[in-house]
Amino acid sequence: MGLTQEFAELLSTISYDTLPASVLERTKLAMLDFLGLAARGSRVESTLVVRRWVSQATTGGPATVIGTGERRPAEYAALLNGAAAHSLELDDIHNGASLHPGVVIFPTALAVASVFPCEGKKFLAAVVAGYETMARLGETLQPQVHYARGFHPTATCGVFGAAVTAAKIMDLPVAGLVTAMGIAGSQAAGSHEYHAGGGTWTKRFHPGWAAHSGIIAAGLAKAGFRAPTTILEGRDGFLHAYSGDPVPERLLDGFGKPYAIMATGMKPYACCRYKQGGIDGILEIVRRHNLKPEDIKSIRVGLVGPAIPIIAEPSAVKQNPRHVADAQFSMPFGAAVAAVFRRASLSEYTENVLGDPRVQDMMQRVTCYHAPDLDASYPRLWPTRVEIETFFGLRDSVRLDTPKGDPENPLTKEEVEDKFSSTCEIVWGLEQRRSIVETVYRLDALENLEDLQSLLHGPDVSNI
Repeated sequence: MGLTQEFAELLSTISYDTLPASVLERTKLAMLDFLGLAARGSRVESTLVVRRWVSQATTGGPATVIGTGERRPAEYAALLNGAAAHSLELDDIHNGASLHPGVVIFPTALAVASVFPCEGKKFLAAVVAGYETMARLGETLQPQVHYARGFHPTATCGVFGAAVTAAKIMDLPVAGLVTAMGIAGSQAAGSHEYHAGGGTWTKRFHPGWAAHSGIIAAGLAKAGFRAPTTILEGRDGFLHAYSGDPVPERLLDGFGKPYAIMATGMKPYACCRYKQGGIDGILEIVRRHNLKPEDIKSIRVGLVGPAIPIIAEPSAVKQNPRHVADAQFSMPFGAAVAAVFRRASLSEYTENVLGDPRVQDMMQRVTCYHAPDLDASYPRLWPTRVEIETFFGLRDSVRLDTPKGDPENPLTKEEVEDKFSSTCEIVWGLEQRRSIVETVYRLDALENLEDLQSLLHGPDVSNI
């Protein structure tokens, strides 16, 4: 039995009855987190561009476009919902695989559940299987090696996770899972060139496209389309083509111990995960000494190697972001807003704040550097070291291995609910938000997801 077949066999064993209560609880919280982001992200300019194109390419459909009055064909609703949720850079992340599973898996599951019979229990199991697929593939590729080849793992591993999630909801047998993955392997794409700057939106598009492609892969598998059964381990398969140093045993070893969704963190700050530790450290020091922006002479942020080309270099660009999309991946910007406003929320990631003279000035006081000693625990942990020096001679530093939101330092249930509510309050009123929370928490009891799908509509966006 080949690696792809063995992996499919393991994925087929995931069912509601096999999942611990803690996994089910975490899955519901992850879904709530996703729904808030998708609703708020439906108002972002990059999402509106995709919506305009989809509205020209399709008419109607069964699947809800979250936060809008629209329904579209399943694969297009998934495209829109994934792109919307990822646009805010507030989505969940699996550190070991360096990817964002929720913005791929939930759009897929919701869209497919609008077409195929799907009770809440099946939905939860399919989501867990999708998370497992993405995370294990990402760890097997080794993120730093995959990055070095120019790929974005959320996109490349995401299409496999989406295919498995869709196939589980479609009730495909093991052979169908293998075929769906075999088709997905020819759709795995996602260039890291979005970091070239200029406010590009292609990264935001990646999870939506992975969800879209995964649904097509599973649908073709169900229809009888033929695909290679060795897509992972084959000579020209995914592991060899997308990584120069894969570790195949990571795909199967310790399956479900714990499940990948339990090792997935949720972000408190609206920016790249590599920035989260730095922001936490700055906030800790600023609050400890009650520092005002004018007190701060310099901020130094030590980072793991893979973070440097993403959030620190080229320094001239990172210290002068011109677009929100660039600011989301600028450690100097994250450091500056943390020092100036003592926050790094969606309210800080706006065009107005980009031009704020206080932020512009503070960015020039931020230096980022590679701290090789931090690399030892990467990618299981993403440590950061922060040092602040003041004009009156104070110097303080802190190292953070597990910033707020990481699995080892998770957001509480109440914090997830607060994040959900504050994120999507511009789309859904209080009673609608409460109904969504209550419905997500009783997913196990739902015979289908139509009631939830109906709750996810919102007012039409007039400038589409």
